[in-house]
Amino acid sequence: MRILICNDDGIYSKGIRTLAERLASEFEVTVVAPDRPKSAVGHGITLHKPLYIERHDWGPDINVFAVNGTPADCVKIGVQLILADKLPDLIISGINEGSNLGTDIIYSGTVSAAVEGIIQGIPSIAVSLCGNVFTDFRYPADFTASLAQQVLRNGLDDDTLLNVNIPSHKREEIKGVSITSVGKRRYDSTYETRLDPRGRSYYWIAGKILDIPNSEDTDVHAISENRISISPVRFVLTHQEFIDTMKQWHIKW
Repeated sequence: MRILICNDDGIYSKGIRTLAERLASEFEVTVVAPDRPKSAVGHGITLHKPLYIERHDWGPDINVFAVNGTPADCVKIGVQLILADKLPDLIISGINEGSNLGTDIIYSGTVSAAVEGIIQGIPSIAVSLCGNVFTDFRYPADFTASLAQQVLRNGLDDDTLLNVNIPSHKREEIKGVSITSVGKRRYDSTYETRLDPRGRSYYWIAGKILDIPNSEDTDVHAISENRISISPVRFVLTHQEFIDTMKQWHIKW
């Protein structure tokens, strides 16, 4: 079985390398990742500059490529160029350094890489490690390898990806696995104003996560309880029920 691994933290991230080395013991692994961090770029793709592919050496068992583009670019290049003759059976995006919970997934390059995977018609998983300290990715990599086997064995519904969030705790401190819905996540976003050496103003986004109630079936709640969260996510963009309501508006042209 062939697995394509991508991320948004970039080719030098410890998370992606740990995952690739773990999966290489069971699968044929190809890594295609941004050549630098591309967090929170969403589903952007590169249109107005050339893309370059650079091979990296992680040993004989893993094919590794860096691209000067976005996570979605990396998936497209991986599927349409690098693996065009041997399409991957599964795409995994991660392991991300930081959570992708609730409405974070709209901004997330990690989740967007998995979305691009299902656009390409390939089952996809996004994996994130929740917390502030990211020193040991071995257990998250082991869990992801086990989940990958289950996805390949059982399959996923069309147009559905799995968004996985794993607490950054020791394995024995994790209280189980929850299959969850996507919760709510909001930030008290502010912008810090600073001056450059020429006296021009520039801005850094700042702020904190707001305390918003989430029901017990959500990803946000599962992580707060030290449980692994797996959310089946399907990007159906049409509000089908509202179509009939809008037809009653009798909009004229």
